[in-house]
Amino acid sequence: MTQANTIAHITADANTFHPPSISDFFPPELLFAGTPFAVTRITLVQLLATAVMVLIIVLGTRRLTVVPGRFQSVIELGFGFIREQIAFQVLGEKDGKRFLPLLTAMFLTILALNLTGVIPFLNIPGTSVAGAPLVFALTAYVAFVYAGIRRHGFGHFLKNSLVPSGVPIYLVPIIAIVELISVFVARPVSLFLRLLLNMIVGHLMLVLFFSATQFFFFSFNLLTPLAAGTLALGFAFTLFEVFVALLQAYVFTILTAVYIQLAVAEEH
Repeated sequence: MTQANTIAHITADANTFHPPSISDFFPPELLFAGTPFAVTRITLVQLLATAVMVLIIVLGTRRLTVVPGRFQSVIELGFGFIREQIAFQVLGEKDGKRFLPLLTAMFLTILALNLTGVIPFLNIPGTSVAGAPLVFALTAYVAFVYAGIRRHGFGHFLKNSLVPSGVPIYLVPIIAIVELISVFVARPVSLFLRLLLNMIVGHLMLVLFFSATQFFFFSFNLLTPLAAGTLALGFAFTLFEVFVALLQAYVFTILTAVYIQLAVAEEH
């Protein structure tokens, strides 16, 4: 895929500005076109980000020492943050240890895919297309349903999820329907949409700033000085996108932990 598919470009006469569009997220197929295994540029970005993340973890943990070096310290800091600030803080030590591998994998993978949006020559988040956020949301859904059934059994978990304690009997049908939608529909859908839309908007904003910089710079008229302003905004928003990438990975993972905690709790 050419660079013109990821950033807005200038026409040959340099007079027409083409803003970013949703077509950025539907690039042409590069391999296995027309099959369920079709590979696009975004697919390659996702595979590359995952491979790099795994490589970093392997290299950082294969020779652990009592006195860690800088690389090992960074890896341990990341693992420690997930363990202490997400798993143990929300689930407690016992349940936190059980679900720590899942939460760690979820946080690191989402973070790696999010950060590809600000890496030169990649320039698009791996989570800005529906597939990846959908997989993460379904994983979270399966995790909290599994945790609840494993702890309480299917019947008790369903009752505990749909009928909070203290609800008058005549309100049970209404409350049960509301809770059914809230627990089993709204939770995974909100996780999915929050991650997807944040990454889509972030990508479009970055493309807008940098393509506007290109347009103004090559306009060779009174608009040319505006390129400096849009370039500065582009770099500032890049830093903001790094923060958003971290924040969305944290929010998604901690909400997953909260849903698991609610599933294993005795009463809601």
